[in-house]
Amino acid sequence: MIKINKLKARFVEQGYTQQDIAKELGITDVTLSRKLAKGVFNSDEIYKMIAILKIEDPTEIFFAE
Repeated sequence: MIKINKLKARFVEQGYTQQDIAKELGITDVTLSRKLAKGVFNSDEIYKMIAILKIEDPTEIFFAE
């Protein structure tokens, strides 16, 4: 289960907009919005966001219960 609010907060903390993240992931901002709404990302997208957002403990956001 992905903690979307924590993920979005991390966007802001690192100075990114959703459009910036979408571009980094190679998807449209509409697609990113849909993925955020559903909480569904593939493993490549998760690994890219971990790197882009400099997330030290991915389990707090991406693999939380």
